[in-house]
Order: sequence, then C-alpha cells, then structure tokens
Amino acid sequence: MRKFVLHRAKSIITKATASLFNPHHHTHPSSSSSSEYYYYYTRTLNRFFTPLDSFTSMASHNSTPPLTVESLNPKVLKCEYAVRGEIVSLAQKLQQDLQANPGSHPFEEILYCNIGNPQSLGQQPITFFREVLALCDHPTILDKSETQGLFSADSIERAWQILDQIPGRATGAYSHSQGIKGLRDTIAAGIEARDGFPADPNDIFLTDGASPAVHMMMQLLIRSEKDGIFCPIPQYPLYSASIALHGGTLVPYYLDEATGWGLEVSELKKQLETARQNGITVRALVVINPGNPTGQVLAEENQRDIVEFCKKEGLVLLADEVYQENIYAPDKQFHSFKKVSRSMGYGDKDIPLVSFQSVSKGYHGECGKRGGYMEVTGFSPEVREQIYKVASVNLCSNISGQILASLVMSPPKVGDESYDSYSAERDGILQSLARRAKTLEDALNSLEGVSCNRAEGAMYLFPRIRLPNKAIKEAEAAKKAPDAYYASCLLNATGVVVVPGSGFGQVPGTWHFRCTILPQEEKIPAIVSRLTEFHKKFMDEFRD
Repeated sequence: MRKFVLHRAKSIITKATASLFNPHHHTHPSSSSSSEYYYYYTRTLNRFFTPLDSFTSMASHNSTPPLTVESLNPKVLKCEYAVRGEIVSLAQKLQQDLQANPGSHPFEEILYCNIGNPQSLGQQPITFFREVLALCDHPTILDKSETQGLFSADSIERAWQILDQIPGRATGAYSHSQGIKGLRDTIAAGIEARDGFPADPNDIFLTDGASPAVHMMMQLLIRSEKDGIFCPIPQYPLYSASIALHGGTLVPYYLDEATGWGLEVSELKKQLETARQNGITVRALVVINPGNPTGQVLAEENQRDIVEFCKKEGLVLLADEVYQENIYAPDKQFHSFKKVSRSMGYGDKDIPLVSFQSVSKGYHGECGKRGGYMEVTGFSPEVREQIYKVASVNLCSNISGQILASLVMSPPKVGDESYDSYSAERDGILQSLARRAKTLEDALNSLEGVSCNRAEGAMYLFPRIRLPNKAIKEAEAAKKAPDAYYASCLLNATGVVVVPGSGFGQVPGTWHFRCTILPQEEKIPAIVSRLTEFHKKFMDEFRD
C-alpha cells in the first residue's frame, strides 16, 4: 500500500510540474498566466498531501503505547496476592538456574512450602474420584467388558448415575449456571448428612473452586470504597485482593495469637465502631474456619457468639469452610456455621449466610480440577435473582469440577466396593498431614526467637519470628519488610519457599511467615534441617 501511494504521488507531482511550464496543454484555469497555473496546481496537490509536520505529529502521537501501567485500572494496581508474589518468582528463577546449571546453588531442589497445592508436592488423588471422572469423560468404555476388571463396581455405578443427570451425557457441554441439578441434589444431601439440618439444592451455586464464589459475593456486596468487609488478620490474601479489585475497604479484626489465634467478639465490636466512625458501612464478616494461614479451629461456643454478632449488626456472614476435612487436634471438631445457626433456632430467612467449599483442599487436594460451591441462604428472592444473574454471566463452572464437588460431599459408604480403599487413602493422607504438622511445629518452636501455635487444622503453620534490630535495619536498607527479607534469605540459602507474614497482615511490629505442611513426609526432615541450620546462622550474623 505504501509503495502504491508513493508511486501515485510521484506521478501526480511529475504531471503537475510539467503543466506549470507548459500551460497550453491544459484548459484550466481560464487565465493563461503562470502564477494562476501555479495556484491551481498547488491547491490540487494540497488535496492529496498532508504537510510533513502533520505526519510528524501523528507519528509522535502513535508512538505512545495504548496501555501503560499508569493507565491501568488503579484497583488492579492496588491488588496484591502474596502467595504467588515476589518470593515465588525468585524461587522459579532459582529452579530454572538449577535445571540449566546443576550445582549452581547450595541446594539441589526447591522445596515449595508456600501454597496449598497438595498434588504438586506428590500427594496422590483419591482413586474412586478419578475412576468416576474417567468414566464420565469417556462413557463409551462403560459398555466394554474389560471395564469391569479395571474399575470398581461402585465407580461404574456412580458414573452411570451422574451421566444420567447430565443432559446428553455430555461432560463437554455447558450446564445450568448454578450447576447440574442432579449434582446439586447430591451436594445438598451431603450437607444435610453433615449438619443434621435440611439443605436445598436451589441454594447451591457450583463454581470453579471457592475463589470465584468469593469474587462473586464481593462484586454483589461492594458498591464503593465506603463499603467495608470485615476480614481476619492474618487473612488469606484472596480476600484483600478481591476487596481491592471491587473497590471496597477491608476492615480488619485481629486474631489473638496469645490464645491460639482466637476470634474475640469484643475485637469485632471495637473495629466495627471504628469503621463506622470513619464513614464505612460494614456489609459482611469473613470467617475462615479452619484458619488460613493460622490453622486454628473455632470452638462451637465462639461460633455462636459470631452468629449473634452478625444477626445483631445486620452483617452477611461469609463462612470460608474449605478446610473442613483438615482437623488434626483430637480435642477439636469442625462445625459448619449453617449447622451452628440452625441449632440456635435461626431459620433460612433469619440470617444471611454464604458458605464456601472447595475440592482443592481437604484430603482430596484436587486444585487443578477447579471445583467448589457456595451455599447461599437467608436472602430475599429478589437478591437471589441478582446472584443468579452474576453467576450466569460466567455461563457455568467446569463439569469435571462439578462432578468432583458432588463426589467430595458423597464419597463411598460402608458396604461399597471402594469403601475400604477410599477410607485407607483418606485416613492415610490426613494422618500423615497431622504428623507433618506436629514435626514442623516442634522444629519451629525449638528455634531461637520463634514461637508457633499448634496446627489444629487446615494446611499451614504461621510462626512468629522475633528478629534482631540489625536484621530489621538491613531489611529496611533493602526496602523489604523484615519477614520478607528473612524469607528471601531463607530461599537463597536453602531453597525452602515460605510466604512472609506481611502478605497476610499481622499486628504491627510483629513478623511471621506461613509454611505449608504439604511436602511429602519423607522430605520434612530435610526442610527441618535446612531451616534449623539457616536460622542459627541468620541469628548469629545479625545478633545485636
């Protein structure tokens, strides 16, 4: 195109120039003077050409990128997600270095203790769940004789049941925006069996893990920065990130580390009053039980106090219960907030409650399958209609995740062919997690200046580290939070990846890090050894 334009321009210029000096070849304009011919052709040429300075201006304007960091949505810039932040980026770079240049660092492998991603660290999936998924995704093998010898009878039967609930038996097709009705029936029955109170499948919204459900509720609740969401500190960064993305205000309430990360209603009242004095309308209370990153399991009496607080103050209760299967303390038991509120006499219409569950945690650890749900109760039909509208914008969650969510809430039962193998796999995983938690807890508590509450549940430990002033000043010089500086030094020296506590929030002036208990049991001694050796050297180097 550019060549054509240049050729055409050259032709016009040549003809115009010739005409200026040979006016008898033309009849325009009426006067035969050279000046008039010059004026005529100059005017004609100007219709075809833009002055050079205009081209320069356009080129200068077009050199500015259409999108820069400065022109991004400021809510995105404000959003942070520490679990996959700077430390993890550094770990990935170190891993690439090790692959390209073995022996280039004082460790042979990166030990990821930063994220709750069990299967990436060697945990095996539950056989029954995977058998059912395989059969549902390739139903033609259900009619083959060989299948009877390769798959358990109850996995084959369950696959048939699920396929009969899916229109066209097509796992690759869209479903209802809340999820396949038959699967929601199964989940509702599982909730009812767990709690002892009725559950309605129409209250269930299947989602791609719990995270999209959290985002959905934030999108519905937050109208402006004047709307606040109560969040525990320390908190899972999904909540602070989601609140920032949707333009709201995080209203913190601090868990009491001295009482095993207890949740005190007096702290809620104090923070609520402060928020209201600052013009913030607090709309919901997030409770993570069992706790992430803190690992505590709430006592039922404490939960009752929280329900009463939400009822009195008119707050939506957002109950993050994705670790409900991960209970390690023998004196602790999981109680859902729905069970607690119903046992207090509050019915479906008395208190707005949203409960989140996921297939990513528990003993199943199916993070990559992206399955989960939220159970929504206590909202008017008009509000429910808006929740459904927001869900429908995303069409539906993935079908494999939906199937897994139904399996998690309805696993094999006593008498089923798969029950023994299923229970052995489940119990083996949970018992191993409990041992790993105890080993790491004891190791952390043996370190100078470190104290760690017991992991009653979930998948994490959140030890407090008391750093020397010299180390804190060194961190300030490096423009890092002290615990982030500690974590980066730990990584560079040992290959162990933890997440600084500053990414989760903490009482000002205190420092922590989050460490998962997920590396395979045979690797825990290496983590303990590396961490112990590093910490001693670190404290000696920076001793005041």
